[in-house]
Amino acid sequence: MTDSASLLFTEADIDLLARTADALSAYLGKPVLAEVMDAGETGFEWVIFAIPLNVEEDSTDMTVVQIGGANARLLGSQGGVQLAENETYSCRFLWAVQRIDMEGIRYVKLDEQGDDVGWSETLNELLPFDLSVDDEPDDEEGDAQIFIPDAPSRTLH
Repeated sequence: MTDSASLLFTEADIDLLARTADALSAYLGKPVLAEVMDAGETGFEWVIFAIPLNVEEDSTDMTVVQIGGANARLLGSQGGVQLAENETYSCRFLWAVQRIDMEGIRYVKLDEQGDDVGWSETLNELLPFDLSVDDEPDDEEGDAQIFIPDAPSRTLH
């Protein structure tokens, strides 16, 4: 039997997932919402990434999920969207990451159809961007030379 606390995201995980939602918003040029789903029903936490639908957007060929609502744990800055408290939003499901308790696997990534498409011991390996915080620069980076070109000549030739 597994300890249910082991199937919760750590504070470092939550920070990384929030930064991922913000990076996705910037990369896609659209707000990307990320919400942590409570482990109460499933026994494990998972986070869902989704893009809010426009009112006139045709959603027939996409997986639509509801984000927000009472007690929602939204991550990041929500792509600049001002979300009303207790309001739910219809969104296009992008992907999700769930905690899991298997030997050598702590995280599973699910695609928009809900299929497992990746699994790893570390969260970084499943995310689209490397947002890890490196406390010490690589030796090569520390020795890098900065090239500053000469100022252009002010005389006419």
